[in-house]
Amino acid sequence: MTLIRISRRDALVGSLAALAAPAFLAPPALAAPMLTFDDLYGSVGVLGLAFSDKVKQLAGQEVTMRGFMAPPLKAEAAFFVLTEIPMSICPFCSSDSDWPDNIVVVYLDAKQTFVQPNTVIEVSGTLEYGPWTDPETGFVSLLRLRGARFSAV
Repeated sequence: MTLIRISRRDALVGSLAALAAPAFLAPPALAAPMLTFDDLYGSVGVLGLAFSDKVKQLAGQEVTMRGFMAPPLKAEAAFFVLTEIPMSICPFCSSDSDWPDNIVVVYLDAKQTFVQPNTVIEVSGTLEYGPWTDPETGFVSLLRLRGARFSAV
């Protein structure tokens, strides 16, 4: 039987190399940039809201947002409205004065079960901005997340 002596230094170097090796082989995936409701608009002027530079730079990319799900129009809808504050009533059913000023329409990639309106959710999807009318519902949106998915936080 042959004994091999390994010094503490050699053992430490080997351990460190083993820990570092995976980082070189497979870099971690980059997380989607976080977009907040405060990031949506750069200014409010006589012509209305102007989208922020951040929104313009992230357009077409996957982003993540946190907020609340407004009560959907119907249970089988493939979209919902993400709001900055919890809402107990459908935003489409309220008056102009009750309409939230910070909303994003979320088009789901796949049908999911909706959550209670007071549940904080995190949504990831491809950011789009600018006026668009949904041909199925006639709903007009200024900001959208497409191919989205969400989970409760």
